[in-house]
Amino acid sequence: MKKPNKGEWYKSSRSEGGKQCVEVYHADDAVGVRDSKNPGGPELFFTPEQWAGFIRLASQ
Repeated sequence: MKKPNKGEWYKSSRSEGGKQCVEVYHADDAVGVRDSKNPGGPELFFTPEQWAGFIRLASQ
């Protein structure tokens, strides 16, 4: 999946300024994830449905 054109990367407000966080990117058609220690590194993108499934399973 290619990187969407809009949206901004963000991390949890609970990260307290730490640099070892996962950053998330939301757009209408995709959700991206990357490592905050390496913002120029690899990025993973998922459909909103895939991301919702991940969040649902991770919260169990």
